[in-house]
Amino acid sequence: MELTTIRKAGNRGAFYPTSCQGVENSINLFSSMMEKVLNPKLLDVTPRAIIAPHAGYIYSGFTANAAHAALAHTMPQRVVVIGPSHHVYLEGISAAFTHQYETPCGDLETDLPYLEKLQQKFRFQNVEAAHWREHSTETQMPFIKYYHPKATVIELIYGKTDWRQLSEVVAYLLDDRETALVISSDLSHFYPEDEAKILDTVCLNAIKHADTTLFDQGCEACGIIGIKALIHAANKLKLKTGVLDYRTSAEVSSDTSSVVGYGAAVVW
Repeated sequence: MELTTIRKAGNRGAFYPTSCQGVENSINLFSSMMEKVLNPKLLDVTPRAIIAPHAGYIYSGFTANAAHAALAHTMPQRVVVIGPSHHVYLEGISAAFTHQYETPCGDLETDLPYLEKLQQKFRFQNVEAAHWREHSTETQMPFIKYYHPKATVIELIYGKTDWRQLSEVVAYLLDDRETALVISSDLSHFYPEDEAKILDTVCLNAIKHADTTLFDQGCEACGIIGIKALIHAANKLKLKTGVLDYRTSAEVSSDTSSVVGYGAAVVW
């Protein structure tokens, strides 16, 4: 597989601050407000995986930080980030075959030996254009650099694919105690807040009860394939699931006419 040197931070300054100080200030601010988390008891578990949103930090950063703060209880050798492709159509799963992953606070090393092992088993694609500006995965990396500065990373992006196929990858990763997993997803998009909360409650209940059939009752998460894959794998491995936090963009914008939902969850 042909390698590129570095996966550049293409969304730096757009979805999150340009400077390291700006990123750290944001995370410190979110952490100082942690009493706002809806289910603070779940901050004390030791997750194998988290679900975290991927909008701009001003909107979803608090909820994403809650998930990553919970993941900080683990000491993984590597963190695998899985998110949906927003900019490039692809079928299947693409892996970022790069040496490093750029963040404002320094580069993260890609775990190439482990990625090659995954590649031999699952035969990922290497659609470079799908990775260049994919924010679903990139927005997670500054949090990983902050909470797991010595960990390596792997970026996987999926397009049109069966969630059961992705679940085989997820189950394999969860079965490795040296690997932590981040599933990236926002919830519903651009509904009035009262409608959004109804739709998002479907997603959150499916996660809470670890029941993939409940997603079909109206969940509109953009990363639903990744979430369903995670819940299915968690059931297979007899892991527990819990919803850590939920809110909408209206909390920041005060505009309840058209909101995006954000949820954080843990699997342990």
